[in-house]
Amino acid sequence: ALNKLLILPVAFLLSAFVPLAITVILVLGGLYLAYEGAEKIHAYILPHPAEKEEDLDFEITEEEILVLEKKKIKSAITTDFILSVEIVIIAMSTVVGKPLFNQVAVVSLIALIATVGVYGIVALVVRMDEFGFKLIALNDREDSFSDKVGWMLVNALPHFVRGIGFIGTLALLLVSGGIFSHNIPFFHHLLPTWPDIVKEFIFGLAVGVVVLIPIMIFQKVRKKSR
Repeated sequence: ALNKLLILPVAFLLSAFVPLAITVILVLGGLYLAYEGAEKIHAYILPHPAEKEEDLDFEITEEEILVLEKKKIKSAITTDFILSVEIVIIAMSTVVGKPLFNQVAVVSLIALIATVGVYGIVALVVRMDEFGFKLIALNDREDSFSDKVGWMLVNALPHFVRGIGFIGTLALLLVSGGIFSHNIPFFHHLLPTWPDIVKEFIFGLAVGVVVLIPIMIFQKVRKKSR
């Protein structure tokens, strides 16, 4: 919600006084989304040794868990900020030329729906296993209906999260590819006979790889220098 409160006023001011900046921000955000998508595919194909299951140390302290959780939250907020910018800019592009009141109302409503809707669903997903355990503990009977539903929710959560991860990676590449296709003439006129969804995925993945390679090289050089 704070991300949206920071983004909306700036977006309205830029739209009114520096409209070209909207396109620039949109493309820069697309570069970040493409990089995120390509990085996730790279991590899946060639996982870092520390990410392999056999190398994980499950005897970690509570302090280490909190540090890891804060790192994940920080990463999620950063990604949300970029996505929020993209959502607001795309929403704003649909009401260009309309009265200012209409622009503010429409874009603010879309930002609110995106925040409450997305994070409402996320909250339900991450608490699914806890709800399952509460159903299991609901009564003392063995193999009751509530037990079956509870265990189904508990066992389904890892698969559900993996599925969301796959869909999220696909969405990152499709959204970034769509941004490039609609805002950069070179991409817009490329592969004219191909289906849009295929083109946008290819554009997003290709640009993501181009951005990912120098970042990986920089990270390796920096790690060695340390």
